[in-house]
Amino acid sequence: MSLTLSAQTARIKGVILDKNNQPVENVNVSYSSGGTRTNQNGFYNLKVPANQQVTLVFTHVSLKKITVIFSLDTNEQREFNPVMSDQEEQMGEVIVTSNNRKQIQGITAIEPEMIRKIPGANAGIENILKSLPGVNSNNELSTQYAVRGGNYDENLVYVNEIEVYRPFLIRSGQQEGLSFTNTDLVQNIEFSAGGFQAKFGDKLSSVLDITYRKPVQFGASLEASFLGGSVAVDAVSKDKKWSAVTGVRYRNNSLLVNSQETQTNFTPSFADIQTNINYQASTKWQWSFLGNISQNKYQYQPLSRRTNFGTIDNPMALTVFYEGQEKDKYDTYFGAVKTTYNVSDNFTLKFIGSIFHTLEQEYFDIFAQYRLGEVDSNIGSETFGDVAFTRGIGSQLSHARNDLDALIVNTEIKGFHDWKESQLEWGIKYTRESIRDRIIEWEVIDSAGFSLNPPIIDLPKNDQPYTPYIGPLVPYQNIRATNFNSINRFSGYGQWSLKSNIGSSEVWYNAGVRFHNWEVLGAAIAGKSQITFSPRAQFAIKPDWEKDMVFRLSGGLYHQPPFYRELRAADGTVQPNTKAQQSVHFVLGNDYSFKIWDRPFKLVSELYYKSLTDVNTYTIDNVRIRYAANNNTTAYAQGLDVRLNGEFVPGTESWFSFGYLKTEENSNDKGYIARPTDQRLKFGILFQDYMPNIPSIKLYLNLVYNTGLPGGSPSYADPYLYQNRLNDYRRVDVGFSKVFIDNTTVKKNSGLFKDFKELAIGLEIFNLFDNQNAITNTWVRDVYSKNQYAIPNYMTTRVFNIKLTAKL
Repeated sequence: MSLTLSAQTARIKGVILDKNNQPVENVNVSYSSGGTRTNQNGFYNLKVPANQQVTLVFTHVSLKKITVIFSLDTNEQREFNPVMSDQEEQMGEVIVTSNNRKQIQGITAIEPEMIRKIPGANAGIENILKSLPGVNSNNELSTQYAVRGGNYDENLVYVNEIEVYRPFLIRSGQQEGLSFTNTDLVQNIEFSAGGFQAKFGDKLSSVLDITYRKPVQFGASLEASFLGGSVAVDAVSKDKKWSAVTGVRYRNNSLLVNSQETQTNFTPSFADIQTNINYQASTKWQWSFLGNISQNKYQYQPLSRRTNFGTIDNPMALTVFYEGQEKDKYDTYFGAVKTTYNVSDNFTLKFIGSIFHTLEQEYFDIFAQYRLGEVDSNIGSETFGDVAFTRGIGSQLSHARNDLDALIVNTEIKGFHDWKESQLEWGIKYTRESIRDRIIEWEVIDSAGFSLNPPIIDLPKNDQPYTPYIGPLVPYQNIRATNFNSINRFSGYGQWSLKSNIGSSEVWYNAGVRFHNWEVLGAAIAGKSQITFSPRAQFAIKPDWEKDMVFRLSGGLYHQPPFYRELRAADGTVQPNTKAQQSVHFVLGNDYSFKIWDRPFKLVSELYYKSLTDVNTYTIDNVRIRYAANNNTTAYAQGLDVRLNGEFVPGTESWFSFGYLKTEENSNDKGYIARPTDQRLKFGILFQDYMPNIPSIKLYLNLVYNTGLPGGSPSYADPYLYQNRLNDYRRVDVGFSKVFIDNTTVKKNSGLFKDFKELAIGLEIFNLFDNQNAITNTWVRDVYSKNQYAIPNYMTTRVFNIKLTAKL
């Protein structure tokens, strides 16, 4: 995130015309601390603060007011020529941001309004990210995402320059609850899929950089649906020194989970409260506080399940009856204080301190009895569709008593120096992580009454019922460990940026380096002190061509020092000397801006290659990652991302995206095989439309197609001996909205809705075409044939939802 400096300025100028294309004199052009007037030619010229959002208001005694939000870079000059009208239907609030910084850094900017409108089973920022090229997910109930071959733990998330964390024990999408980011509070969203600068640190794949808004007047918003609801309130003190935005959310996934094949008693409760408080102590000193309290309760009692699979010639069915339940709970508490001090016009300091505390428990005892059989496929039979012959019976008992208590404390100082065309940024950070973790998990499986031994332990051969088994009875899977660990981390960065020219072409340079030092301590173990250095660079050029193009080249050495989950091996023990994973990035990008039908469009394309060493191999069980906690693997990822976005429909932004990815790993020099995130092809469409004759009726479409991931084999299987891909992931979510009140509506001075700025009701259809998407396979053994059958675990089916939104 670029550091702000209130003394840095940009300039906005232009000519204001009326609907007859005549210049308008004496228009007041103002923002919170400044303003100007247009001359007799309708011309205005105004200096505004840079690197922050500025609300510009255009007013005239006889014309409709216009409100525009700008966010410009230092020394940038922007021309803005609005047309003012005396009609009620007038230009509403829009956001105009600088494109230069985003283009040269390869950043994708996403409008907050789009996030609130686009439908999805887990609506929010992550829902939009999954429509971008290079970002993949095959679980609509999860907010996790993989970027360019990385896994879910390789993505950085910042809110107001503060790194935020996710719960540790999440094992499936339906347990996740709420993402940290509250979309009702968001002002800016920026996303980088690779090749990012040194100020973003210590993850391998991506950066999601979010800024919460600073309100300028009172406001409130409400959203309610069958999946839950949210309320957000903006508050400002009379002297304008204090401002706060606060949001409360509640979510219940019963509507979605009850559409799955497993019949359950499911009573989830996901709720949080979040606030961002700002205090302007003086023109030089600002303070802010970001706080969040979240409580996610997950109570799950499966009852029965039937899954049909196989072929037309040989249809099969799995019927399961369950006993027992699962009770999970995740309580998280987060608080952060940030202060910004403008030492001079060219020097800014920032101090940030944050605390994250999570209390998590995962308790379950689930006993499943299954019956695997052949289905009667004779259409004329009275038992058509029923199981005619049972090929296998068995049972499975799963048990867990997992508890985790984690406390993470951060302190950080940042500096920003500005010298006309060049800038220097630096930062130093200390992190203390204290983890107390107890993991007890075991699973017992029997087939036809005979206990199955685990496949990875050397035990006597079990040839029951033909030969008596004399070996020990052991669980099929068994993990027991207690870990009390603390990790001390020191990290920092320095980077330099310059804007210059080569001939008539504009060029931008950025170069920087990060360091990270850490040591793992524990009651019985202690790791050695380790350190990494990560140099990175970016170069961008905008040729003086008739076509508006920007070319980018970025890369460097990226490290990911292990977080606690990466230190914990598959058997639950902590490996304190696990090294940082290392990746060399090369990204070549191009932005081509043009017009079609007199409307703006942009084609963004990027070629990338990653060479990874000291890779910590892992398996994915749904969305739970189990690491091997070793560094015996090398890997690579290569691909192409293309996105075309623009106003396919006047006044709305839509995009089409395509991604190609190939990522493979080589463990212990055994050869290259596909990694768990090898998502070869990706297509995404995000489309907005409205009825031409009734523009208050709007349509929102979110389409994703991903080819199958190599996640169809058992997690204990040796991937070099057995690899099986899941089926392709296909999903379409669509939303229809009827807008009763917005900024184009003629409002009455009295009535129930006189104070509303927006009011709309919508219908959402999730999984419009009712596609059966599998997240994993359940493996069932046939004791007679000794075969194992892959039974797909399907995600949600078609679901209808009604949503009401309002804003004051």
